[in-house]
Amino acid sequence: MSASTEKKLRQAAREAGTDKKTLALEKEVKEKAKQKRRWALGTIGVCLLIALILFLNSNVLFRATALTVGDESYSASEMSYYYANQYYYWANQYGSYASLFGLDTSGGIKGLDKQSCAMAGEGVSWKDYFLENAQNELIQEKALRDYAAQNGIALDQEELDAVESSFDGMDEYVRSQGYANADKFFAANYGTGVNTNTVRQAYQNSALASKALTSYSDSLEYSPAELKEQYASYNGEQDYFDLAYYYVAAEKTEVAGEDGETTQEVTAEALAAAEETAKAIQAAYNEAKDEDFTARLDQAVAAQVADAASNHSTNTQGSGLNAAYKDWVMDNARKAGDITVTADSNDSGYYVVVYIGRENNDYNLAQVRHILIKAEADADGNYTEEAKAAALAKAEEILAEYEAGDKTEESFAALAEQYSEDSGSNTNGGLYDSVVKGQMVAEFNDFCFGNHKPGDTAIVYGESGSYAGYHVMYYVGEGENYAQAIARSDLVNQAVSQWLSELTAPYTATAGFGMRLVG
Repeated sequence: MSASTEKKLRQAAREAGTDKKTLALEKEVKEKAKQKRRWALGTIGVCLLIALILFLNSNVLFRATALTVGDESYSASEMSYYYANQYYYWANQYGSYASLFGLDTSGGIKGLDKQSCAMAGEGVSWKDYFLENAQNELIQEKALRDYAAQNGIALDQEELDAVESSFDGMDEYVRSQGYANADKFFAANYGTGVNTNTVRQAYQNSALASKALTSYSDSLEYSPAELKEQYASYNGEQDYFDLAYYYVAAEKTEVAGEDGETTQEVTAEALAAAEETAKAIQAAYNEAKDEDFTARLDQAVAAQVADAASNHSTNTQGSGLNAAYKDWVMDNARKAGDITVTADSNDSGYYVVVYIGRENNDYNLAQVRHILIKAEADADGNYTEEAKAAALAKAEEILAEYEAGDKTEESFAALAEQYSEDSGSNTNGGLYDSVVKGQMVAEFNDFCFGNHKPGDTAIVYGESGSYAGYHVMYYVGEGENYAQAIARSDLVNQAVSQWLSELTAPYTATAGFGMRLVG
């Protein structure tokens, strides 16, 4: 090829853009353009990812509607609170027994959708169960709040302050649990998006619903005749009985089965022997003249069975009486000192039962205030006479301080809040508003039902498994007749249950997208 020809070819290549330098340059330009596009797409992807993270962390997603009840919608975070609250209530109510129902509480609210709730039906998880409970709670709460609005019922400032007081000390508590603030605590334990405002609003809604319910129940009135009729319908199931009894167990014999295994069984002869012993005890009891019926039964038992004594059952409610002798005891013709012999329900022995008395609850409840001063226990948990004397001296000082003042119920209440060691009443002036017979330790009980006048005071000793000490007592007065109170409570509960059923009937609940985010 001539030089002139090669030159012409190179010129043509340059003009066509196909020479080596040009091709390399074009390739470089194209590669840079491709990298630029990749970088741009990558930057967009990172930005989208950052935006998604910020979106999720902002809890905006959890504002999505999870449930609509009537004209009100609840977000996923609000529903999470009610759902978790149902779980915590159930777990706290049954504690270690929760596992008996198949509920594993070790993981908290997480994983409940993987746990089967057999008591709710086949294929139902614990998450399903608690969600349904939360939904029913919201339906009832919404219906009650609507009722409140229609009837001019609202929370006053004192009630709003009471709700707010629920958060007193919250910051200190959550920090002790390792959380920076209350919002993080609620989110971690109740669900993403749950914060202090969520809980505060739930508290206020609950308080208003409760006020509406109380307003309705307080409006219910029943005449004395209606209350009497209701109590009579219990047929003694609500009465309390005082009995003395002894059980004669039939001797069991080893009996060999066809498979060679032996079992312990009661033979007809052994059962007859037990009946004979029981009737002998009955005969001995009838021959004695002691007016202390329990002591008389003890003597009769001892005469027939060596080193044995009867049992004394006090304040046993009719509904809890042993079926073997329940009908006999509850017979209205029964009188103190009556005795019977009856076989147990398993035909393995006989009861000897002495009827001592019956309390039909026809008495007025007692209203009292008290100041408890406990004796200090020693290292072994015992109460020395010196410790009791010190407690008595302190109680006497307090009563003297009361006597030196204006001697009003209000001044006694102030002393109770200052001195009383009874955590159950020292924040409300030591008041027990409706004391039932047998509810308190014997000395306390005797004061309550000792025919006192309002304003009467005394110091009485008291001892139970948890304390020993002295009560400075103040008698406020009589409350409602107890039998009428029992009847009234039942009638009110029945009426309220029916009313709630009718009140909530028009309301329906519809799940939304946010329900997927609950739990």
